[in-house]
Amino acid sequence: MSLTAPVADSSSPAVPLTVQKIGGRLGAVLSGVRLGGDLAPETVAAVRAALLAHKVVFFRGQEHLDEQSHEAFGRSLGAPVAHPTVPSSDGRYALGIDSEHGGRANQWHTDVTFVPAYPAFSILRAIVIPPYGGDTLWANTATAYGNLPEPLRALADGLRAEHTNDYDYAAVRPEALPETLRHHREVFTSTKYRTEHPVVRIHPETGERTLLLGNFVQKIVGLDGRDTRTLLGLFQSHIERPENTVRWQWRVGDVAIWDNRATQHYGVDDSDDHERRLRRVTVDGDVPVGVDGRASVLLAPEALPEPPFGAPSGTAAAREAVTAA
Repeated sequence: MSLTAPVADSSSPAVPLTVQKIGGRLGAVLSGVRLGGDLAPETVAAVRAALLAHKVVFFRGQEHLDEQSHEAFGRSLGAPVAHPTVPSSDGRYALGIDSEHGGRANQWHTDVTFVPAYPAFSILRAIVIPPYGGDTLWANTATAYGNLPEPLRALADGLRAEHTNDYDYAAVRPEALPETLRHHREVFTSTKYRTEHPVVRIHPETGERTLLLGNFVQKIVGLDGRDTRTLLGLFQSHIERPENTVRWQWRVGDVAIWDNRATQHYGVDDSDDHERRLRRVTVDGDVPVGVDGRASVLLAPEALPEPPFGAPSGTAAAREAVTAA
């Protein structure tokens, strides 16, 4: 599949943006584009269309990117947003995903769902890759929902769940080093968030219904811990089915972009003590709305902290949702 998209340099001829599927339900490699902040609007539109269609797209050979050009490209897709609690690597938006600082996220999750308007897109760039291991998997939460038996879809449509960044990290990562546990406690949970989301959200651009779950879910509203675990395990088993996933073997200079509203991902921790360094820029999202029209609600803290250096952190819509609640 090829989409014609002009490159940034107007003196160059139009170069086709080639889209090569790598998975039946999600995943495509895009070629013919040198990423940066100066892409033609037609090129950005073609990338965005491929991203919405394939949920996660990959680019090889983007070694020219640094924090500034990475962020500049992110701006072409929307407003970059800082992580609510973890400082960026450059003081702005590029978040370090490093092996020595908890970057081995071997849990299925959607980024930052503990706030109401979690990121719409995540853009991950590979800087140092181990000699083996360290792959990342993605799962399609739209097809996971669509392939549920009808009674389970009807059940999911009516459920809401509480998401939080305040969970027992040591129980999830019993092998974690003391400094990693301390980093989680002092940095990741420096502000403790709780947000109630619908278990099924309506995607604002595609209209698809997607399952909004992952490891930040603490409980399903109205159920006790045992019933919550049972239902979460049931729905997650459909999300994680192998045919619903794609796996990427990283090379230095690779860039992955995923629709964070329609996917979960899992960073495989199988590279032993080898270094793995990536940088992530996220693009601000919107407050989810469920099948019944009810929006997500921030439960704690009572108001979102002011974002750093004037950057949106959860968007104005999220603050309106807090006020309305």
